[in-house]
Amino acid sequence: MYFDGSHYIAIPHTERPQRYRPKPIEEVITVAEAKEEGFDTDKAPEPLISCESDGGEADEQVIAESPNEPLEANTQPLRERQMTRKELFEELYNKYIDLPRAQRHFKVMEGMEAYFDSIEQLKWYVDLGFERKHRNIVSRRVRMVRKANLAKFNYFCTFTYDDKKHTEETFKKKLKNKLSLLAYRQGWKYMGVWERSPEKKRLHFHGLFNVPDDAMVGELVEKTDFSTVSHTMQTITLNTYFAERFGRNDFKVLDPNLYGEALAYLMKYIEKTGEKIVYSKGLYQYFISDIMDEDIVCTIGQEDKKLLLFDDFNCWDEGLYMGRVSPEVIAQMRKSN
Repeated sequence: MYFDGSHYIAIPHTERPQRYRPKPIEEVITVAEAKEEGFDTDKAPEPLISCESDGGEADEQVIAESPNEPLEANTQPLRERQMTRKELFEELYNKYIDLPRAQRHFKVMEGMEAYFDSIEQLKWYVDLGFERKHRNIVSRRVRMVRKANLAKFNYFCTFTYDDKKHTEETFKKKLKNKLSLLAYRQGWKYMGVWERSPEKKRLHFHGLFNVPDDAMVGELVEKTDFSTVSHTMQTITLNTYFAERFGRNDFKVLDPNLYGEALAYLMKYIEKTGEKIVYSKGLYQYFISDIMDEDIVCTIGQEDKKLLLFDDFNCWDEGLYMGRVSPEVIAQMRKSN
């Protein structure tokens, strides 16, 4: 079972034998990175021919090319790397991630053109890569939404590091470690994404958090200051524990009516920048339950393979009645990803 934000959906169990699907071995290609070529402007070339005026003084210098001694450009040898076409595609795709899709498609084709025998093969390969990227984004988005709908997050948090306390590397490493410990010891659940601000490019972390009532660390205090982004005064809810150890932070109580907007805010980073969502342990997409025929509304989905359930259906665990569906009952059910 999973919750789509409005209704509970059941996927009946089916037996599908696994089959061995070996990955094809990709051909390794040699990628040569071109270096910029140009003349050495630090050293002025010596004149090869001097033309003197009638007065005997040289007033003009003409540089001529000699067939025996050509001018040498300040060239450097090409750097060659061994990689597969897929690795090259991934590198170029991430390099031009900020471009619109059409321009990115053109740039990737341009960078890979030299490693295909024909334009048709090149276009087929790049189109296939973009389709794969799109499918992956859709799958990540679906997985994120299903996990979030079962987790019932209650805070939207932002963490920004203080230069006096951390560098980018130590901030990212220690914040990830601290959140993992809170998830293990205090029962916190979270999902989030790393992001850089558009102007200052400062690294910070946005996340949805489920913090149990008795598991909050530090104190939440309101702080009013000036926002350099909106150029207005703003009030944030500062957590003293994280402020002392990392820097500025904001713990906003998540309004259930704005739950979808909070998810969309995180989702834009995995769709536009390719950022990966950071998950804590204990977040699941599904819970497992037996259902009765009277709890089924109708079949839905492709080929009617899914079941739409009533909002108050009964949960069973191998013949044991667990109760009507609720967050408390779901917490007792077996989970799955």
